[in-house]
Amino acid sequence: MRVTRGPRENRFRPAIDPLFRSAAQTYGPRVVGVILTGYLDDGTAGLWTVKQLGGTAVVQDPADALVPFMPLNAVTHVKVDYCLPLEEIAPLLVRLTTETAEEEGAFQVPKEVEIEVNIAKEQKALDAGVLQLGEPSNYACPECHGVLLQVKDGGTLFRFRCHTGHAYSIESLLTEITEEMDDALWNSIRAFEEGELFMRHMAQHLDHGENSQSTESILKRADETKRRANLMRQAAVNGGGVQAARSSPHADRSGS
Repeated sequence: MRVTRGPRENRFRPAIDPLFRSAAQTYGPRVVGVILTGYLDDGTAGLWTVKQLGGTAVVQDPADALVPFMPLNAVTHVKVDYCLPLEEIAPLLVRLTTETAEEEGAFQVPKEVEIEVNIAKEQKALDAGVLQLGEPSNYACPECHGVLLQVKDGGTLFRFRCHTGHAYSIESLLTEITEEMDDALWNSIRAFEEGELFMRHMAQHLDHGENSQSTESILKRADETKRRANLMRQAAVNGGGVQAARSSPHADRSGS
């Protein structure tokens, strides 16, 4: 078991998907992947790989989960073997460990899995073959601003990875983009409010010099700047509910 300094996946390091992926590559049918309560869709792509290489997929019943999003995404995109309440998972794991699994190597490891595991193991993404994973999208990586490749697992599971190696599920990318939009809006509010303060300060300075025409012009600009800043602040505050909903999961992020 290694904790590496590879690129973050779904905004975290260590992350669930690289753990599942590397375990599936190494142990194949002997892997049991478990997804528990948690926000967003972390672990779904990794659990899909576990299943592709003959492993067993166990998911907490979303109705039983404190936060159902991770289990719900998993059962939506992966043909799970067991979907159980939390109290039934531990006995299941005990039973599964006593059963005979297929031999390692019974399933051929796809090239795409090897590429992504090597990226997590700190190999340069371009050297690992990241460009083979998908087609370029119209979106930039929020972390390094490189072009994101669109990766497709199975029929419905879409992900994104840049040539530096950062990777995002749909939900994690949406969360990152939402936070960037929020940051940009508050930075704009700061710039406008600083501009208003500067204009009013300069107006006071010119007023002492008896330059009334210039003073009046600057004060009008200051009033207009204040009006625009108030509109942006109103938009930021009214949109705060969406941002808060997407930010709050990371204060209590749980998984497998």
